[in-house]
Parts: sequence; structure tokens; C-alpha cells
Amino acid sequence: MHYIEDEQTELKQTITDNLKKEVLAFINTKGGTIYIGIADDGCLIGVENPDEMMLAIRSMIHDSLYPDAMMFIQLRLVREENKSIIKINVLEGTNKPYYLLAKGLRPSGVYIRQGTATVKASSEAIRQMIKQSDGDVFEENISLEQDLTFTITKTIFKQHGLLLEKQQMQTLGFVRIDGVYTNLAWLLSDQCPFSIKAAVFQGQNQEAFKDRKEFNGSLLKQLEDCYEYLELNNPVAADFQGLYRKDKRVYPSQAIREALLNCIVHRDYSISASSLISVYENRMEFTSIGGLLPGIQKDDILLGVSVCRNKGLANIFYRLGLIEAYGIGLLKIQSLYKGHTVQPQILTASNSFKIILPRMTDIEETIVESITNEDEEKRIISYITIHGKINRRHVESLLGISGPTALRILKTMIHKGYLCKQGQGKNTVYILQK
Repeated sequence: MHYIEDEQTELKQTITDNLKKEVLAFINTKGGTIYIGIADDGCLIGVENPDEMMLAIRSMIHDSLYPDAMMFIQLRLVREENKSIIKINVLEGTNKPYYLLAKGLRPSGVYIRQGTATVKASSEAIRQMIKQSDGDVFEENISLEQDLTFTITKTIFKQHGLLLEKQQMQTLGFVRIDGVYTNLAWLLSDQCPFSIKAAVFQGQNQEAFKDRKEFNGSLLKQLEDCYEYLELNNPVAADFQGLYRKDKRVYPSQAIREALLNCIVHRDYSISASSLISVYENRMEFTSIGGLLPGIQKDDILLGVSVCRNKGLANIFYRLGLIEAYGIGLLKIQSLYKGHTVQPQILTASNSFKIILPRMTDIEETIVESITNEDEEKRIISYITIHGKINRRHVESLLGISGPTALRILKTMIHKGYLCKQGQGKNTVYILQK
């Protein structure tokens, strides 16, 4: 393969101090790719000690650029012609202008891309970037509700080794300098006014409901509860390999996760309507409120280009490890369906965005519905009646099934109101619902 420099491609034989400026130029413009180990004429040179070099690149970017740009940057090691090259994919940033910490927010510290050249930004270009970044942003406005609590969000933060006290709330944008809560705080509070409505239908249209549910509270709670509900409605396929059964979901669990995250992170919260999720016999549909932002087309997002509507919310989800970088969620969904006869769809309108996940109809194994059969339920209930409680391993042994299948059965019985869960982690047990 012969590499050529262009507006969104930069070739470098090795790391130099100028790498920081190249990254800045791409993140402040339309994004691009930097290859390390390729000469200016496109000749493949390769790099030595690529792991050490990638670590040095991450440190350089993390320590030199502001605001934090790491969530827009992906590093990959590529092997070609028995040589190692480093591919740095830089997405367009959402908090422009980004600048060199040592130089500050002035022309000598801000770089942009012009054709194949990296140049200093003019004062006017910097002002335009600030104007585009700072608008009437919903997250930053004062919350209409000031009597907020954060029970669930603080618990989730603690589980990830993070604090959410006064100092952290100011840093993350929950609280303004004057001590007033922002809309971002409202979204992650127990009092969040927005919701997700999910419905399961019989057949392939909305003529008959099987089940429906609305998820409320902190967006983090909605994410966890809704994902669990969708997985309960995600059947498995039983593939017998000799004596052993291997279960497969008819919808990739990671695809459900990415579609749900997209619904929550990218929706327009200035519109007071619920996000909608519909589960049909042959597909799942995720409808988020708010169309594409100005300047972004459907083709752009399919290529990984993303402009985030809710920067503060995305930053929190990033810190919690829920998202890795902007713009890759839809690419992940596409990759999960690679090689299958059915493919996901994306539909856009002026005020809505829909992701359609088709059921993998080319899975040929016998479908095992996510609901448990009565015999399994009776055996579990009988065991608890005698012993007072049961855990996942007991269910595996009792029914001769795998761990994930046992967990699915227990969650289904909780959903039906037969059981309730006590404890966490290894100490989790299930007892009869009173």
C-alpha cells in the first residue's frame, strides 16, 4: 500500500515535537490520521519498540494539550510488509479550540489544518471556534429544579473508585461558580424529569403489546435498568456441540448496549419527550429525540465522525468507562453484524434519530425464548422453599446449565415478581418475593 499526504492524512517517519501540533491541527479542524513509520514520500520505514513509542505518544498528548483530548484519539499498531507502523486516528474535537498548554490560548498555541499543511490559527479563527463551542448549551443552563439528590449516581461513582462531592461536582459541571445546579446535574440526579419508554410487541407491528415499561430517575439508573430489561427480551439460540450447549443471543448484546448509550448520550434534552425503544419479533428500534447537529450528515456518522451534543454528559460516561471515544459506537454496531445476511439501519429526521437492530435471522439453531419454562421455575422455587435462598451456582448445578443462562433465568423470575435479589457480587442470593 502506498501512502499519500492529504488534508486528513499526515505521514511521519518518527516521533518529533511537532507531533503535538499535528494532533492539534486535526482535532481543531475535521479530524484525520497520522501514520508514524512512513516517510514523506510514502515509503514504508517502520518503527522500533512500537509499544514504548505508543506510550510516549499518549504521554505527550495527555501532558501537552488542553482541554483533555484523549477521548478523541485512538492509537493502533499496524503490521505491514513485516514492519510496524503506528496509526493515530484523531477525531474532530467538541470543545474547540484545543491548544498547547505551554503556549496558552493564543495563535502561537493553536493549530489548524489547511490543505496538507499544519498552520497557526489566526485570532479570528480562534474567536470563531470559541463562538461555535460556546452557545446556548442545555447542560450548562441553570436547572429549573434545585432540590436535587444523587443517591444512585454517587453509588455508581463509588463503584468505579470516583468521588462526587462538592469539588468534583464543580469540576464536572454539576454546579456553577455561584453554587447553582446545572441541567447536567438535573439529568444525573434522582429527580431527572426525562425517561425512556420501552415496549415489546407481538409480531412485526404495534397492533398488540406483550409488555411495556418506563424507566425513570438518574440517566445512569435508566441505562442499567433499561439494558437489563432489553437483555431479558433478547432470546438465545442453543447450539449443541457434542454434549455441551453454547448459547448465542439473537441480538448482539454489545450492539444493544451501544444503541442504548447513543439514545442517552446524544439525545436533545431541550425537547421534553421520552426516548422510545420498541422490540418486535424481527427487530429492535431505538428512537432518540433530536436530529443530527448542523454540518453533520448521515454519511459522516457512518464513517465515525461525531459532534457531541452533550459534552459534559459524554465526559462523565467516558470517566465511568461506558464510552471509549466519540463516533465509534455505530461503527461497533456495524462490525458486530459483519458477515450476517441482515444489517442494522440508521434513519434520521429533523428532530429524531433511529437505530434499527435486526434479529439475526441467519442463526440456524433452535431458538430458546428468554422466558423460562414452568419446570425450571418450579425447581428453583422448591429449592428456595427448602433452603431459604439460592445463588447462581446452585441454579447451574440444579438445572445443569451455564452461568449466563442461570443468570438470565433468575433475572426473568425477578421480572415476573417471583424472586427478589439480595447482596452484591459473590454474596448475591435470591429469595422468594413476599
